[in-house]
Amino acid sequence: MNHKTLAAALAGALLLGASGAVAETNRTMIVHKDPNCGCCGAWVDHVRAAGFEVEVRETSLMHEIKAELGVPDDLLSCHSAEVDGYVLEGHVPVSAIEAVLAQRPDVVGVAVPGMPMGSPGMDAPGMAAEPYEVVLFGEEGVRHPLGTFVGAERVER
Repeated sequence: MNHKTLAAALAGALLLGASGAVAETNRTMIVHKDPNCGCCGAWVDHVRAAGFEVEVRETSLMHEIKAELGVPDDLLSCHSAEVDGYVLEGHVPVSAIEAVLAQRPDVVGVAVPGMPMGSPGMDAPGMAAEPYEVVLFGEEGVRHPLGTFVGAERVER
């Protein structure tokens, strides 16, 4: 699937809502996080509220975990997760996770690089949410933009 076709298919899943197709996928998630990171726990609450079962594995060896999962250095964030054959890196919104699970693209995973203010788990009273990119990543540096989000919602593709 080429870059534009993949982006269009996933954007369609985001617009239509992917909950019906996702119901048949594995909604059990493993989250790897540093024991001292509070925002990671807030992101776990975000995905649990959407019906995912989450096993949290705390470790101080996050760099090694990310390397094992195949997360590129330029997409790193604070926590990593695994769900139904995909890697999630950082504060990925549930709508993006559900779109990937519904469409099943041939990628390693989906990432929100860094720790954008206002992304799920990074919201704080009195702080404005900033736009951030959600990126699909494959092997050998392949990237596909999924869209621009503010908070948990996609605002552009």
